Amino acid sequence: MELTDFDTLTFDCYGTLIDWESGIFEGLKLLLERARTPLTRDQVLEAHARHEFSQQQYTPARRYQELLPIVYKRLAEEWGLSFTHEECVEYGRSVRNWPAFEDTVAALQYLKKHYKLVILSNVDNETFTHSNARLQVEFDAIFTAEDVGSYKPSLRNFEYMLEKLADRGIEKAKILHTAESLFHDHKPANECGLASCWIYRRHAQPGFGATMNPGSQPNVDFRFNSMADFVKAHQEALAKK
Repeated sequence: MELTDFDTLTFDCYGTLIDWESGIFEGLKLLLERARTPLTRDQVLEAHARHEFSQQQYTPARRYQELLPIVYKRLAEEWGLSFTHEECVEYGRSVRNWPAFEDTVAALQYLKKHYKLVILSNVDNETFTHSNARLQVEFDAIFTAEDVGSYKPSLRNFEYMLEKLADRGIEKAKILHTAESLFHDHKPANECGLASCWIYRRHAQPGFGATMNPGSQPNVDFRFNSMADFVKAHQEALAKK
């Protein structure tokens, strides 16, 4: 299997293209300043992952910018910290400020010359418009949790995407799902029979950070530590042809 075997890349956005862990930690800074006992970055991210996933299961149709305020509230309660409703709402809006990884824009602009680019994201459409501006590329299709009424790792999100892409003549065998999260993306990609590429952003860190532990290691067809490494590998594959 080669990277040049595919004509479409379907991307997770947050954690893969957008640095959501830095965005989450920065967005919670005001709350964390009230903690009597300092919390490590990974403690914060792991607690966030737990409350976020739980809330997504209970309210799958709720838009992400309306779901995050509940996560903020649950975190404050767990840590015994005071909070206001306004802070919760503001945290829901903070996604628009989350930065792209340094290599993302150049990588997407290069890959756009060789593939159709598609987003499959656990976010709402309004919020994604702000992230899309940071990514500086025109995607061929954008599928969000708001569109589907559920959140990854639900197979519904993948089935919806595959159906809509098939309507456009894009074959599943020609799709490479590209993502960081083993839990949200690679396990359901396995179940759907999608080839997948792991962008292992946390390769130098222990644990799973802002994503849930997948339990078992899913199969991945390619693994790179960054989008820049993906581009380099694609260039090498082209040179062999």
